[in-house]
Amino acid sequence: AKRTLAAPSRALADALGEEWAAQVDVIDPARMPLTRLANTVIDAVADAAAPVAEEVVKYLASDLLCYRAGGPQGLIERQMQAWDPVLAWARDEKHARFVLAEGVVHVAQPPSAIAAAAALIPRDAWRLGAVHAITTLTGSALLALAVAHRALGADSAWTAAHVDEDWNLAQWGDDPLVRERRAYHEAEMRAAALVLELV
Repeated sequence: AKRTLAAPSRALADALGEEWAAQVDVIDPARMPLTRLANTVIDAVADAAAPVAEEVVKYLASDLLCYRAGGPQGLIERQMQAWDPVLAWARDEKHARFVLAEGVVHVAQPPSAIAAAAALIPRDAWRLGAVHAITTLTGSALLALAVAHRALGADSAWTAAHVDEDWNLAQWGDDPLVRERRAYHEAEMRAAALVLELV
């Protein structure tokens, strides 16, 4: 949109500058996740905050953390360890009580839970863009909001988002293509978490 690449804080501007300084012979956008997110925020989110926030709300209606495996027991326990603390934070501190389901059959969430969690979605373009990015990368608006409100670290959120995938990799063996895709997305996640930290 031919807008100026400008950050809302000096710390974030410095981080963007470091990303540009790391480009030596060629400018490789694939290795510049923070700049890609900044461009998205400046060119798209800034003009469409309400629709972007609504997309995050849609994830709350079918959040990853609410759909649990029926087995095996090891996977059930891993999901509980990674996901229950986030649901407890939403319930106990933010009054958003979500309903759990076994399997992938949709379960309707209480409107009060969705409304309480939706109230936590940032409205400023930079933080909203970061929350939206984490939501889409993890499949969980609750994880994104927990990171945004410092109830969960980015590392823990990333691990929580991949409980099922890690279980499958452990059972069936490593997949280099999965690892490559995941590394790319993890860089995007870390860029979004950095925005939340520095804005």
